[in-house]
Amino acid sequence: MEVKEKLQGSIVALVTPFKDGKIDEESFRNLIRWHLKEGTHGLLVSGTTGEAATLTKEEKKRLFEIAMEEAYGKVPLIAGTGTNDTQKTLELSLMAKEVGMDALLIVTPYYNKPTQKGLYEHYKWLAEKVQMPIILYNVPGRTAVNLLPETTAQLSEIDYIVAIKEACGDLRQISELKLKCREDFIILSGDDFTAFPTMALGGRGVISVAANIVPREMAELMETALHGNYKRALDLHLYLYPIFKILFIETNPVPAKEALYLMGLINSAEVRLPLTNLSENSSKQLKEVLKSYKLI
Repeated sequence: MEVKEKLQGSIVALVTPFKDGKIDEESFRNLIRWHLKEGTHGLLVSGTTGEAATLTKEEKKRLFEIAMEEAYGKVPLIAGTGTNDTQKTLELSLMAKEVGMDALLIVTPYYNKPTQKGLYEHYKWLAEKVQMPIILYNVPGRTAVNLLPETTAQLSEIDYIVAIKEACGDLRQISELKLKCREDFIILSGDDFTAFPTMALGGRGVISVAANIVPREMAELMETALHGNYKRALDLHLYLYPIFKILFIETNPVPAKEALYLMGLINSAEVRLPLTNLSENSSKQLKEVLKSYKLI
């Protein structure tokens, strides 16, 4: 599994640009090219930040195809294929494999509220059926279920389950993962706030929202931490902290899309219902932060 060695650093959770209700392919291609130029270490397509919940199967396939056309062999390409339906997740995962994506990000099933046994069986069955690198995705704030370290440790022993995107926000859980999982199991921070401390606890990188806006700086933050320069990494973390905060002033990815639009990197800040565009007050605050970093 060659891709496993490359799953590190700043992996951007790409937004999905829309225009008039459809995917804006031109903006999506331009974003990918920009990230490659800025030094982003990996691309996640159709994740939470990509509004995967409102994308059709055909739209996801098209996004995967564009990512392959623009970046195959340059950085790891990760497909978000997780749903709360195990069979549907399998279908999306096999589609991503057929297109040629390098790895899968599979979120814990939301809404159903499975037990730890159910979570284990869900991922075990998918790993056996798909047979390509899988990154577990734990984000209890969105799914109403927490993939516990003990369960993750069991899953880490299964072929093709190579990593976890841990977005529980609890650094104690990161420590538990390091203690319980096999040594070569990869821990990626699931949010920007915990990226630096996760690295200090033995993590390998972050799947980042902020990298949409400041890709070069997020790449440097992760690289310095990977090389053990924690003083410089801390300085970067603190420098970027206001951006981390403002990008969650309202539901992700609404602020990130507004920022990219203001920066001239996408043609529209459009999001799909049930999400709506930023309120006037939030937009004002976002602009102030972006101006302070000379991004607009």
